[in-house]
Amino acid sequence: MSLALRRAPRMRVAEFLEMIRDRPDEERWELLDGEAVLMAPPGERHQVIVSNLVGASRPLAAKFGCRVLPGLGLRNDFVDDYAPIPNVVVRCGPLLPDGSARDPLVVAEALSPSTMHNDRGRKAAFYQGLQTLRAYLIVYSDEARVELWSRGNGPDAAVRVLGRDDVIPLPDLDGAIPVAALYEDVPL
Repeated sequence: MSLALRRAPRMRVAEFLEMIRDRPDEERWELLDGEAVLMAPPGERHQVIVSNLVGASRPLAAKFGCRVLPGLGLRNDFVDDYAPIPNVVVRCGPLLPDGSARDPLVVAEALSPSTMHNDRGRKAAFYQGLQTLRAYLIVYSDEARVELWSRGNGPDAAVRVLGRDDVIPLPDLDGAIPVAALYEDVPL
C-alpha cells in the first residue's frame, strides 16, 4: 500500500505580504518556492562579514549614486512565489515605494551552515534570473572564500572562486574589493 502526502499549495507573493504584515519587526521572513520561511537570527560572525561587505562596497556604489543596503527584499515580477531577503543588495535609482527591489546590481549572501543549501541553490537561481544583476557574491563565513558569479552584457555567466589574497572585481561599480577586507575582525 502506498501513502500520498498532501502538500500545501504554493503561496504567492501577495498572500505572503499579507501574512507577514502584522508580524513583529524582529521576525524576518522570506518566501522561497511558495513556502514562507522564518529566518534564524544571524550570528555575530555573519554580521561582521555583512558589515565589512557593506563598508567596503559603499564607496564604490556612492560614485554612481547607488546604495548598499543590508537585508533588502528582492522581487521579480515574472516569479510570483519567491521573495528572498539577501544579506546585501547594491541598487541604484530612486528610493523604493514598497521596500522590495526589482533592480539589484549586486547581491551578496554570507553563508552559514543553515543557509548554504538555499544560498548556493534556489536563491542563486532566482538571483541569476534578475535582468539587472551583474554580480552575485557567496561569502563563506568559516574560511576566506568568495564565489563570484558575474555576468557581462550578455546572458552568460562566469563563476570564479576567490581566496584571501584575491580581489573581487566589480566592473559595473568601477572598482574591486579585497577579499581579506570582508574578514577583518573575523577569526578564521
